[in-house]
Amino acid sequence: MRERLANIYRLGVKELISLRYDLVLVLFIIYLFTVAVYTVSTGASTEVQHAAVAIVDEDHSTLSRRITDSVLAPFFQPPARLTVNEIDAAMDAGRYTFIIDIPPHFQADVLAKRQPVVQVNVDATAMSQAGIGAGYLQGILTRELLTFVQRHEGEPEWPVNLVVRAKFNPNLKSSWFLAVMQIINNISLVAILLTGAALIREREHGTIEHLLVMPLRPIEIMLAKVWANGLVIIIAATLSLLLVVQKVLGVPIAGSLPLFLAGTIIYLFSVTALGIFLATLARSMPQFGLLAFPVFIIMNLLSGGITPLDSMPELLQKLMQLSPSTHFVSLAQAILYRGAGFAVVWPEFVAVAAIGVVFFFSALLRFRKTVTMMQT
Repeated sequence: MRERLANIYRLGVKELISLRYDLVLVLFIIYLFTVAVYTVSTGASTEVQHAAVAIVDEDHSTLSRRITDSVLAPFFQPPARLTVNEIDAAMDAGRYTFIIDIPPHFQADVLAKRQPVVQVNVDATAMSQAGIGAGYLQGILTRELLTFVQRHEGEPEWPVNLVVRAKFNPNLKSSWFLAVMQIINNISLVAILLTGAALIREREHGTIEHLLVMPLRPIEIMLAKVWANGLVIIIAATLSLLLVVQKVLGVPIAGSLPLFLAGTIIYLFSVTALGIFLATLARSMPQFGLLAFPVFIIMNLLSGGITPLDSMPELLQKLMQLSPSTHFVSLAQAILYRGAGFAVVWPEFVAVAAIGVVFFFSALLRFRKTVTMMQT
């Protein structure tokens, strides 16, 4: 047993030395966990920022001017003025995301309690901006109407006092969500690529034959690649969380970082085994890329990190329970966003570990078959 552990250690050190001299791969890893995390979290915003808005004021009253003045930056650009006849042409040309049409006699109808209608035209081709921005405009209109009515009629009595509190991300900043999710996605991508590319590189350089003539077992070669490449990813992810996410972007980490790293280690055991399995199916690096990227894209899009799992079809939800990324995203969000402890996330730990064992032994069987074919 001691000799096997020594072999696994020495082979892992060899992997680290090989990675050290692969400058392109090293720069790729650094880029993914620094620049890519920053640019995605700050550039791909789902919030409304400087949305183009126009107002058709057919009333020209104090209330309509208050509504116009309340549409402010940074959510919206200064409102442009349009006439009724210009609405259709402006929407068709896509010049404005929102056009607010305030009808004639609007203020008088409000004071007379005739319930006038304000039309908000939304260009829904910009889907996320349209949905969120329409909610912002509805809140602005409601606030200004209540303030105006209270000034003229006193404080109204409401049957329900609705209080909304946003937990875990009180400012609703998308960068808080995107930064951590980008690290999780990069962990999956790098884990698959590193281990798979390491095995393909051994085969293309002919060094796999050198290993086979040594008293080494396929499981020792696999475990060496798993721990060596997993160590690199753990270090990169930890530094990215501490330096890029917390220091540069100012995103608070609510939970235990060691608990998250423990879950990451178990997840890496699963995903690196998947990378080795895919590498045994490919005969060259281009073939491996054609196999690996569709697998990564499916894991990325359907694991719940981008689209909530509850919004997917029920059959797809059940199928994605077989993917370790689904459970890893769940435990990562629970730990880093909501400060959950092990008592909350232990089912996800067990699920990731169980799937990892299946992936590892499937890759081992395939790797042994590949080794046997190379020896004959």
